[in-house]
Parts: sequence; C-alpha cells; structure tokens
Amino acid sequence: MTQSPALPSSPGLPAVAFIGGGNMASAVIGGLIRRGAPAAAFEVVEPFEAARLKLRQDLGIEARPVASEALARCAVVVWAVKPQTFAEAARPVQAYAAGALHVSVAAGIPSDSIARWTGSERVVRTMPNTPALVGQGMTGLFARPAVTQADRALVEQVLAPTGELLWLDAEAQLDAVTACSGSGPAYVFYFIEAMTEAGVEMGLTAAQAHRLAVGTFTGAAALAAASSESPAVLRERVTSKGGTTYAALTAMEAAGIKDSFKSAIRAAQARAAELADEFGRG
Repeated sequence: MTQSPALPSSPGLPAVAFIGGGNMASAVIGGLIRRGAPAAAFEVVEPFEAARLKLRQDLGIEARPVASEALARCAVVVWAVKPQTFAEAARPVQAYAAGALHVSVAAGIPSDSIARWTGSERVVRTMPNTPALVGQGMTGLFARPAVTQADRALVEQVLAPTGELLWLDAEAQLDAVTACSGSGPAYVFYFIEAMTEAGVEMGLTAAQAHRLAVGTFTGAAALAAASSESPAVLRERVTSKGGTTYAALTAMEAAGIKDSFKSAIRAAQARAAELADEFGRG
C-alpha cells in the first residue's frame, strides 16, 4: 500500500474523456484547467442537457449527449457515472475507447466487470470521497496487472486536483476504503451535527456552535496530519485525569461509542461488498 502526493498537471496532459459530467467530473476538469490544461483536452459524454449547459458555462466544455468517435483521441477514459448505469453507458463507448486507460470513480463496480464492459485490461478502480469537490479528498486506488507505472503516473496527474491518493495492493481493500473514507465524511458531518446541537442546548447560538464544531474538526485533523504521534497519544495529551475532557471521554466509553462506531464502519464495508456483487453483473 503506497501513498502518492498529488502531482501538478500541465498543459501537456493528453486528451481525457469523462463519461458522466456531474459534480465529480466537473471538479476534476476544473482543477486540471486551473493547472494549465486547455478545455480542448477534454471530451465529455453527458446525456442530461442541464449538466451539459453547466459544463459549457462554468468550464467552456462542449459535452456531447452520446458517445462518438471523438472518444478515440483520448488516452484516458474516466468513468464518473452512477454504478447502476455503468454497464449501459459502456456499451457505446467500447467501440471507440477499448485501447484507452480506464479509470473508474463509480462506487461498487469490480474491475473485472469494468474490463469486460470496456474491452480493456488497463483499468484503475478508485474510491474518492466528497471533499474531492474542494480539492481536499482522499482517494483509494487499485490497478489491474496490465496497468503500467506510466499509466499510474498518468492517473495521478489526472486526479491531482482531488486531493490525496493512496494506492492499494488488493482490490478487496477498496471495500474498507469505502467504509472508512468513502463514507467517512458523513461520519464527520454526523459528529459536527451532534456537537452543534449540544452547543445550542448549552446556550450557544446555532452559528456559534457550528463554527466551534467545524473549527475543532478542521484543527484537530490538521494537527493529526502534522504530528508524528498517534491519535491515541494526541488524545491523551488533552485528557487530564478528572478534567472536562476526561469526563466526556468516560461518558463515551460507558456508552460504548467506540465499539458502536467500529461496528458501523464494518456494516458499511459489508454493504460495499454487497453492492459490488449487485452492480457488477451484466
């Protein structure tokens, strides 16, 4: 398992196709354009007119409603479609892009299915999360054996605007990535929500409580990222015996919050495996 820093893009980026032009595709394309890639470097297939109009207005991208021979010029095809529509979307694309490197950001689709549907063994399956929309994402990636080191470098270049990238050794690990970081932002929002509600109940305004909760998570995450010490040690450093933090953590332990939280993450992992079986058919 190796972690790769986000690499800068350049005007020399080869042509890249996006099948699906929604939020994730727009975030990646917009980030690459800001790094110097021209709008002409992208081909986008997006069936919904409103989404095509948004791409034109926001990024100067002329998306197409259906797959066409224009895809043949693209070295990379990024699949940013809903899992349940992947197989159908792939049928008209295969004729034009079987020789390309295929990168999936669609949750739950096994790489075996992607290889079968696209006609290519050069498949990288990824699991991003929603902070990628603001360049602060965490993405797990798995490459099939046919993917070369040059292909990996190209994937890193394309996904650089999304945030951090973590290469995995086994595809099965993507279920754990889905449970931890893919679904993870919802867990953070859940705790921010709870902290905000508690703050209001204790006399703060909603705006004050929200600002305190968000700022605390942001600062604590930054400290954890910058520190060489484990989260357990960092926690211990702010927990004085008999103090306020001690009281809070003791209450959490008594309520079984840590065990319940780990059980919830395992439930997400199990569901990710189920979805892979469900969406991978076809």
